[in-house]
Amino acid sequence: MYIPSVLLLAASLFHGAAALPTPGSTPIPPSQDPWYSAPEGFEHAEPGAILRVRSAPGNLTAIVGNASAAYNILYRTTDSQYKPSWAVTTLLLPSTAAAAAVNESALLSYQIAYDSFDINASPSYALYSSPPADIAIALNRGWFVNVPDYEGPLASFTAGVQSGHATLDSVRSVLASGFGLNEDARYALWGYSGGSIASEWAAELQVQYAPELNISGIAIGGVIPNVTNVMDTVSSTLSAGLIPPATLGLSSQHPDTYNFLVSQLKTTGPYNRTGFLAAKDMTLAEAEVYYAEQDIFNYFVNGSATFQAPIVQKTLSQDGYMGYHGFPQMPVFAYKAIHDEVSPIQDTDRLVKRYCGVGVNILYERNTVGGHSAEQVNGDARAWAWLASILDGTYAQSYKTLGCTIRNVSLNTTTSPL
Repeated sequence: MYIPSVLLLAASLFHGAAALPTPGSTPIPPSQDPWYSAPEGFEHAEPGAILRVRSAPGNLTAIVGNASAAYNILYRTTDSQYKPSWAVTTLLLPSTAAAAAVNESALLSYQIAYDSFDINASPSYALYSSPPADIAIALNRGWFVNVPDYEGPLASFTAGVQSGHATLDSVRSVLASGFGLNEDARYALWGYSGGSIASEWAAELQVQYAPELNISGIAIGGVIPNVTNVMDTVSSTLSAGLIPPATLGLSSQHPDTYNFLVSQLKTTGPYNRTGFLAAKDMTLAEAEVYYAEQDIFNYFVNGSATFQAPIVQKTLSQDGYMGYHGFPQMPVFAYKAIHDEVSPIQDTDRLVKRYCGVGVNILYERNTVGGHSAEQVNGDARAWAWLASILDGTYAQSYKTLGCTIRNVSLNTTTSPL
């Protein structure tokens, strides 16, 4: 087996902690798998440095489809407090024929919306049961695909800085991995809904945190610019289950805020601390069933006013609102349903207006049809076309857009009313 030199270097730096690629038979939940831990001294490595790598356990290539190999890479990153941390990404290699057709020159970093405060919901494990079809499509195009566990070891759902850093560092680690990607490869980011959080924050933070990365473009759909407004919008709806993991996930990066919020939960009655904290062990699907149509603010002694406390507002301003940590230096394709019932369209309108004001190259499409879930399907073909132009180098000729382009579209490819 060919062992890239970077892996041998990682092994020497961390005294054997970086296991060489050896396939395992069965994937283990991250909470039970000792591989999901950083080696001693990891904090001294540079952000994006590979700390540990292995062939993805089991038959992930067969489950995902169109992949010739799959690797888990544990790498050094930086949390929302700008302290050393680590995360895991899964790198999927296309079939040899597909890769050869594009000269191994394209990488898609695909940020899955896993939206959970449960580390076992991380994509590196969840891919075994529910791989998005987009991954197989990208591999079939000959693209390498990077799928980061961008919430990190604390499953910090909605923590923007953590998610952005982990996404950027996953790209750094993949580019350094030596798994056959051309050194001049173009690379782009794509994420919908929760995945847009990681992708957009990565674009904001790139200029200050990873200035050497020459990201060709980002596609972000169902954008979530304002966590607070999502909470206000979805409480008492079928999407109310987003609030507990979002609250716990974001505050996990800010321990004082986490402790404050937990202290404000009721200890008795039908809406109590035990019920709220049950989200710790739930996937998004489980949380949406458990909390469906509940007024989540009823779990708190002071209701929604809890989130107006100075300690919470400070955390939200640092980690929960897009558009204040930098401006994307690469082309952006943003798409969203005007009638999005999870994140108000006005929030994305304001974010785009802010970016337009400083010269960001952005194409923003507002769909008059459907809602949040429907737009993931309705926007898919448009995102694919845009990303393909970015990664094959035809973007300028195909789109002829420079600066700010905002347009309404009316496109429907699904029967979903949401």
